[in-house]
Formats: sequence, structure tokens, C-alpha cells
Amino acid sequence: MAPVDGGVTMARLDTLLAPRSVAVIGASPDTHKIRGALLHFLRKNGFTGRIVPVNPSYTEINGIPCYPTIASAGEKVDLALVAIPANGVLAALEECAAAGVRNVIIISSGFAEDEASAPDLQHQITALAQRTGMRISGPNAEGFHNEVAKVTATFSPAVDRETDDHPVALQARIGIVAQSGGMGFALFNRGRALGLSFSSIVSTGNEADLTLADFVAHMVEDPDTAAILLFLESIRDPAGFAAAAQAAKEAGKFIVAIKIGRSAVGKLAAASHTASMAGWDTGYDAMFHRYGITVATELDEALSIAAALAANPPAKGNRVAVVTVSGGAGAWSADAMADAGLELPALSAATQAEIRSFIPSYGAARNPIDLTAQGAQGGGMLRTVGLLLDDPAIDQIAVVTSLANPARVSLDGPTLAGLLAQRRKPVLLYSYTLPSDLGRRAVAEAGAVVFPSMAMLARAASALVQAGQPISPVGESEPLPSSVLARLAYPAGPMAEHVAKALLAECGAVVSPSRLVNSPAHLADAAAQLGFPLAAKIQSAAIPHKTEAGGVLLGITDQAALERAYADILANAKRHAPNATIDGVLLEPMAAKGVEIIIGIIRDPTFGPVVMVGAGGVTTELFKDTVHRLAPVDEAEATDMIHLLRSAPLLTGFRGAPAADVPALARLVALVSRLADAGRETVAELELNPVIVHSAGQGYTIADALLVLSPAGPIGA
Repeated sequence: MAPVDGGVTMARLDTLLAPRSVAVIGASPDTHKIRGALLHFLRKNGFTGRIVPVNPSYTEINGIPCYPTIASAGEKVDLALVAIPANGVLAALEECAAAGVRNVIIISSGFAEDEASAPDLQHQITALAQRTGMRISGPNAEGFHNEVAKVTATFSPAVDRETDDHPVALQARIGIVAQSGGMGFALFNRGRALGLSFSSIVSTGNEADLTLADFVAHMVEDPDTAAILLFLESIRDPAGFAAAAQAAKEAGKFIVAIKIGRSAVGKLAAASHTASMAGWDTGYDAMFHRYGITVATELDEALSIAAALAANPPAKGNRVAVVTVSGGAGAWSADAMADAGLELPALSAATQAEIRSFIPSYGAARNPIDLTAQGAQGGGMLRTVGLLLDDPAIDQIAVVTSLANPARVSLDGPTLAGLLAQRRKPVLLYSYTLPSDLGRRAVAEAGAVVFPSMAMLARAASALVQAGQPISPVGESEPLPSSVLARLAYPAGPMAEHVAKALLAECGAVVSPSRLVNSPAHLADAAAQLGFPLAAKIQSAAIPHKTEAGGVLLGITDQAALERAYADILANAKRHAPNATIDGVLLEPMAAKGVEIIIGIIRDPTFGPVVMVGAGGVTTELFKDTVHRLAPVDEAEATDMIHLLRSAPLLTGFRGAPAADVPALARLVALVSRLADAGRETVAELELNPVIVHSAGQGYTIADALLVLSPAGPIGA
């Protein structure tokens, strides 16, 4: 992925998403067919522009003149919807281009998604778009629906207004871009039921020309879109997506993404623990973090997060107060919040005293706050919310109540609206009973969403905390010595440890003194120079996992033991890899004790180098306590990564142990990330495991290093 260019102009697709004229190629009067439903929904949902049915079998369809060809329609058309068999699509596209059509959406299937299709059919569509300048969405797309401009260019029944009678809770509009049309319109359908408002819902299909990144870029610039929901399997234009995501972050437009599918990362044959532990989504997770994109795993979770972010300011911390009328609901809420990483602190004495003044003695004013049904009467619940908005020890508020009563609402709408309008803190609502139509509408009119489950409310609260945290800036990659860049052009394959460590030393890493010995006669001199106790390790590019080969012996304390170790290591290596080229045996002083950490790099096929830090040593793959970020990172971001580890307390002085040298470790993580960034086309894997981090001020020891180079080539090739 190329670095984000802040000067990149975001794509504008106004004539596609808000056309003045729309042609339907293959139009039909039969609304049960896709090409008939396209025409039907376009008219039914209020499109006021010119509609041009194209089908030589009809002279008119439902009172609209129908043309045998797009050229015979007369004036140029902004958008053509192509819904004919795949074998006729290319000819139809040529006719559209010749007639001056600006944009085309190919609804037709039978292209790259179809193993039986001609292998170059979709490539020909791409070439046509590049040759003619006509922008093409699809093929295999489900079209789009523009709620603002009243353009329905899809056959999805989710846009049928006769089935959509939901109250609107939030006026801020959300855009949806989905590589699956069914899932994109499912988000729209379920989101409307939740009370959300939308701008455009776009299905991108196979992305022969326009990609998900193009539509995201458009929505970032679109004044009618306040936030963006994504449903994606892969990003085909990583540089364009990064530019759009960066622009969204700068514009204050949040993005929530559901990522499905498996990339090639998880299928790589890995030489290192770093690569073998990297999941299929490692690169995506690192990219999402860099640009502040919130990740969801299913539709209601994504919509709940979007609802929370659209209606509330970010949370300043993770302290939540729960207000309820049920002790059981309060305990349940506390569990859900704890599972989401949130805290329920005890309220201040003053706030508790105020709450106790209007609730019965059997209520609870601590947190969760159980007002009881009696205490909630007469506006007690919203009075409590008002007190919590003023309490500096609380960052957000969860109201857990019952909205089941079909004749009376327990929350006063105007009062709730007034509290929400202040936007001082997030306020989230959940009904543990199914809300009545009256209850849902009253809350929606106040500007609030009733979350679909307790788990979704807790996840939304967690997302609000994440939204309140500053996003680390992209680290500047300092230039490395030219000699290092030259050595990164070595032949593909693993480097021996001593070669990798020499390269790290040239970059500025602290590397222990060592001697490479390839004759027993040199052992005494090496030992005299280094001093006992020693570690001895086989050195061969063909033996990356030395321990498994019996190629490592530690704690060697005298000359006789060193000579035996040297002979045993060579013999073990020969048995393990009889044809391996052996460089010799590397001798190093034994390192002082410390905390074992792993630092690694993988080369994600889409986003390039990803840096990892985690708990190291022999239990690395057992615990998989790791944090990943896109390379490069600076020392500040490296420090954040270290503190996010579950094992971070071991570095900061667990149970009275001395604190480790975290600043030195952060410098090493940043340096490794710069090396990976400089070699983004050749560094396939890099692993330092373990890095032994010593007490504060004492630095670290790189106990082992593995560097694997791949043939040079651009990311995504």
C-alpha cells in the first residue's frame, strides 16, 4: 500500500447516485423479474427525472415510451442499469458508451463470481471503462438506493415503502457501502427499524471499475452523509481506501465495518511464529485501527455502534452508570458492561444522597442504580439521568427500563429530548421488555434509539469509549543506511541469525557481542573474548528453527563444556538437515534475566508490512498475547502497543518486581517497523524471539533473530 497522499481528491459520483435520467437496459413490465422490479421501484419511490426503458420487445411499459436501443432514446443519459444475460453485457456497454451514457450499473451476474463464465469477461469490462471513461459499478451488483435524492436503482424489496413504517430517531444520515447487496440492504432494513436515517445504500458487486473505496470517498465528501457503514470481504484499492479513510477521520465522519472472508495471509507457509500466529484479518485489523474504523462482527452490532456514535458525543472514559427499575436488570447490566471492558464505579456521596431522597429504602443508589418502579414515578428516572450528567465521575449513562406499556410511556419525551440535546455525555437506552409501538415512537421522537439487546448496548458503550481515544498519527519512517537497503535485496529465503543481527545493528539496534566459530581451534579465543557463561547456536539459513534441530545449548560454563557443545550442535544439525550449508556456531554471552517479548513483522498481501509485539519465548504460540499495527510506527505508538498486551503488567512491575525498560523496547519496535517499511517489497517475515527486556535503564537482549526475504514485487501483485 502506498503512503496516504493528503492531496488525493476524493471521488465524486453525483451523476451516478443522483442522476437526472436513468435508462433500464432490458426493462420489463413484469415486476416479478429483476429488470421489471428495477423500473417499478424507480417510479414508485418518487424519482422525478427522466426514465428510459430500453427493450426492442416493447414500444411502451406502463405508459412510458420504450426504446429499442439506448441510442434511439435521444438525449444523453446519466445512468444506465444493465439487467440482461451476461453474454450480451459487453455489447450493451459499447452501445451505452457510444450514446454518451455517463455511468452504468451492471446488475447482471455471470462474471468473475461464476466459475463457468469466460475468464476474461470481467477484465474486458474493466478495459472498456478505462478506454471510454464511462464509470461502471458491478457487475453482479444489486444497485443502490439514494434516500435523499429519491433514486431507487435496485430490485431489493428492502426499499419498498409499503413495508417501511418505522419512527425516525436520528436525523444524521448514514451511508452504506457493501460488497454484498443483500447484506447492504439488510443493514438498511434493520437500521430503519432501529430508527436510523440513511443517505445512500450502495452495492459494489465485483468492482470491475468502481470500487468500495470510490464510494467511501464520495460519501466522505457528501454533505448528506454523516457516517459510513461498510460490509466487505476485501479491499481491492488499498491506497484509495486509505486516502478515503484518512479523509473521513479528518472530517469527523466515523466508519463502522463488518469484515468477512479470508485473505491469503492465513494460508501462507510460515517460517516464523509471527507469521503462523497472524490471522486472516491481521492486516485489516491493523489498517482499521490506524484510521479509527470500528469493527463489528454482525449486522445488529454494526447498527448499534452506528446509532450510538451518531447520537452521542464520544465517551471521555470507560466509567458507566446504569439506571434501572429492576435489581435483576441492574446486575445483568453490570455483567454485560464488565464483559465489554467497562467499569461501574460507585457514585459520589452527594449524588447517592440526592437519589436516595426520592427512592424507597429498598432501592439502590450506588451503581447500578435501582430506582424501583416506585422511585421512577414522577420523573425519577430522568431526574437521575440529569444528576449523572453533572457527575464528573461518570463518563456515560445506560438507562435500562421497560417500555412495554402500550398506553403509557415511563419516560417523559420532552424531558428526555432536552437531556439528550445537551450532548454532554452519551446516554443509551435499552428495554428489557419488548417495547410497545407507543414506547418506541416516544423515545424516537426524543432523539434516542432503543438498542436491540443488552449485549449490543454494552458493545455500543465500548465503541463510544474507543471513539473518545485519540488516534495515533502515522509515524514518520526515518531513512535507513543505504547499506541496509542493499542487503534487503538478498536472494529470497531466510537469513542466518548472525546475518540478520548484523543488519539490525546497522539499523541502530543494540546487539550483544558475539563470535561466529567454524573451527574447534577458535573456541578458546572466542570464549576468552566473550567470557562464560555462553550460549551456542547453529548458524544456517536452512535451519530457521534451531531449537527443534538440537542446535542450541545454553549456560555453557567452561572450555570443556564448550567443546562438547560445539561438537554436539554440529552433529545434531547434520542429522536434522544433512544437505544444509552450515555457516558455523554463534557464541554469545548468556543474557541477564528479564521479561521475554516477541517482536515481528509479516507482509500482508493487501496492506504491506504489519508490526507485532507480544509475549515471547517458548509460550508465544500458546498464549498468543499480541498487538498488531501497520508499519511504520513511532515510539509513542510502539509504547501504546506494549501497554495493550495482557502481559503488560510483567513489564511495569508486577507484584513488586522491578519495572522493565519499556522505552528501550519501544525504540526497538519502532526501529523494526522502519526496517520493514523500507523493505516492504522484500521483507516477508522478521522475528526477534525472545527479546529479553531487562530492568529500567538496562535495555534489552535480542536472543534470536529470523529474517525471511521474498522476491521483490509490489504489494498485491
